[in-house]
Amino acid sequence: MNRKRYIPTGGLIALIILLLLASCQGKGPGAQGAAEEEETLFAVNVTKAVQGQLYDYLEVNGDIVAQSSVDIYADTSGKLFRLNVAVGDYVYKDQVIAEVDPSRPGQTFATSPVKSPISGTITRVPSDIGASISTAVPVATVSKVDSLEIKTGVAERYIARVRKGQEALVELEAYPQQRFKAFVSEVSPVVDPVTRTLAVTLAFRDQDRRIKAGMFAKAKIIVENRQNVIKIPAECMIQRQEGNTVFVVTAESRVEARRIVPGILIDQKLEVVEGLRAGETVVIRGQTLLEDQAKVRIIDEIPGLEEADSIL
Repeated sequence: MNRKRYIPTGGLIALIILLLLASCQGKGPGAQGAAEEEETLFAVNVTKAVQGQLYDYLEVNGDIVAQSSVDIYADTSGKLFRLNVAVGDYVYKDQVIAEVDPSRPGQTFATSPVKSPISGTITRVPSDIGASISTAVPVATVSKVDSLEIKTGVAERYIARVRKGQEALVELEAYPQQRFKAFVSEVSPVVDPVTRTLAVTLAFRDQDRRIKAGMFAKAKIIVENRQNVIKIPAECMIQRQEGNTVFVVTAESRVEARRIVPGILIDQKLEVVEGLRAGETVVIRGQTLLEDQAKVRIIDEIPGLEEADSIL
């Protein structure tokens, strides 16, 4: 005789619940944590926002010349009979520097003296003894080499920014590690219609015997001096769809994506008009993949810009 076994419905439901609970407990907290994505830690280099000076300048090239330079001419045509000076010699006013023989065959021989109109240094002697001399060709050039200046030009679009008295820094190829101070001494009242440039003269603050007439010079004319600006290295700022952005590191080692208003950019030094305060820590390298509130690890802190602008 067959007997049938019956399991109560309530007991069956309870059994299923127990099996499900056991299955969940078997996974444990470790398995649950593995399911959650770990937070990424970004390695960055940082620097400080600094408050200080920032200079804007125009860069120009020019030749060094004597402030006073005079060509010396003979009073009569003839042949250069005697030359009493060489380049580099110092002469006095009315000193005879040469003699010209104006005589012709059959005439009495008599030389005509050539005198220097000013005191100074002989900087050019274009003719040799025996050469034909005319009243239109200089025998020599005398210059006051103790007072040198730089002749240069400024492009038309920049002329509104240049005025007399502005400071300038001069670099010479002969002395690449040194800068010489100068200032704008003259500004032409007219623009050259051919070159579209404005003639500008720079005078040296101190006369240095190492500086010679004829040298090539590069100069930076300081056209603006901004004080108490917030500045950072230009590489701190990146372009995002939302605008110009820097990442400021917080006390919790997270970054805040900060929108800034940039000002002038000079030699990779960026003025920040709005969005940063002096002393804030800004990411300078490693910010490409960062987003707001990302977790960071500081690898290196790079010294901030100098408060006093290094251009002077």
